[in-house]
Amino acid sequence: MVRISILYPARAGARFDVDYYINRHVPLALEYLGDAIEGFSVDLGSQRPHWPEPAFLAMAHYLCESLEAFEVAYRPHAQALQGDVTNYTDIEPRYQISDVAFQTS
Repeated sequence: MVRISILYPARAGARFDVDYYINRHVPLALEYLGDAIEGFSVDLGSQRPHWPEPAFLAMAHYLCESLEAFEVAYRPHAQALQGDVTNYTDIEPRYQISDVAFQTS
């Protein structure tokens, strides 16, 4: 099992339209990726008293059986999904591929 994470680093003056991301981009991505996605979540960085400022404004996590399964589903839609990014952010996303060592719900 692998997790593909797309991370949007926090920076002063950054634009990230949460409403557009959650209500338009995410449903589009999940529709395109279909059965390759076994789980999905979005985390939004939040400031809390006595804690450091969040390193990321948002993080999307795709859980898949394999990186290959994700890539096969993603490739035909890569241009459309990447082209939509400027509609919700001016942040250059960072990517993390992780092998899931342990998970519980």
